[in-house]
Amino acid sequence: MKVIVVGAGVVGTMHAWHAVERGHEVVHIEREAEARGASLRNFGQIWVSGRAGGEELDTALRARDLWEGIGARVPGLGFRAIGSLTPVRNDLERAVAEAAAARPDAAARGYELLTADEARAVNPALRGEFEAALWCERDAAVEPRTAQLALREALLATGRYTFLPDREVRDVVGEHAVRDDRGEVHGGDAVVLCTGAWLSGLVREVAGEIPVRRVRLQMMQTDPLGEPLTTSVADADSFRYYPAYASGALDALNAGQAQDPAAAAHRMQLLMVQRLDGGLTIGDTHEYEHPFAFDTLEDPYEHLTRVVESFLGRPLPKVRRRWAGVYAQCVDTTRVVHRQKVRDGVWLVTGPGGRGMTCSPAIAETTANELGW
Repeated sequence: MKVIVVGAGVVGTMHAWHAVERGHEVVHIEREAEARGASLRNFGQIWVSGRAGGEELDTALRARDLWEGIGARVPGLGFRAIGSLTPVRNDLERAVAEAAAARPDAAARGYELLTADEARAVNPALRGEFEAALWCERDAAVEPRTAQLALREALLATGRYTFLPDREVRDVVGEHAVRDDRGEVHGGDAVVLCTGAWLSGLVREVAGEIPVRRVRLQMMQTDPLGEPLTTSVADADSFRYYPAYASGALDALNAGQAQDPAAAAHRMQLLMVQRLDGGLTIGDTHEYEHPFAFDTLEDPYEHLTRVVESFLGRPLPKVRRRWAGVYAQCVDTTRVVHRQKVRDGVWLVTGPGGRGMTCSPAIAETTANELGW
């Protein structure tokens, strides 16, 4: 079988990976020299912690296992089974963490409520003030800026993979084929369009208006911390954002503890991961209203800096870079991904939202299974 994959972000690359793993030939087409979208502009987190119970959690846990297996074969992914800590500072926040730790699926996530001293034993860099922390053992991390490159190198080594950069696909031609902007037709037995947040142009022509929206975020990365940050770190605002934490305790938190004005205005929570070079990736914001701003705002960065410094008990290293990104998210956020047959032999896969890095191996595996690869 020959599979044409359009889009070299993490979702497209994982579709190529599963096709090659199953013995098929892949032609992988990317409109830029390298993918430059949300697949690089994220935390690199394999984030099980906050996933909704049921299909979303099952997908994340399956993807977590797949990431670990692929990471053992492709060291360049930088896979680390580091877990995460969410420090809490008062009784309202602690109650939400306790409710999460009491969920029926808590063991599957690796949830455990730790004392402050126990949390510092796990992550000694957390020298700031907090009362306890929710530990999630199943969380992990990879290097987002280089993961696709490492996967591609492994794919090229198989001899069954061809990468065609700087080619924008303009048309779906009949069944099982696409035409790029150089006029070349690429045909096979199946075509998978993994176009990320590119929802106009070709996608609108072949799929119409789909129930997927674009979301903009702001993030930053620092110089090396100078010591290990042994886990990823979240703050209690993540309780307000992720569905796993829905509970009466969360309702009480929302009613009894106002969110910081900057965090509320920009729909923020703290997530933080240390890169292999020692720097910290920190974010993020969420903007849903179009048209998106073309610039980045300082208030969110100032808020994130305050929160991080309060957990670390020390000044944040110099910020090395700031950026904005856009990802595609299903309007019905309970859906893990939008998967649609747009022509015979042609499928569109998009809209995982902030779950893309976490869930992409399992999303691609499901596509492969459903298409009978």
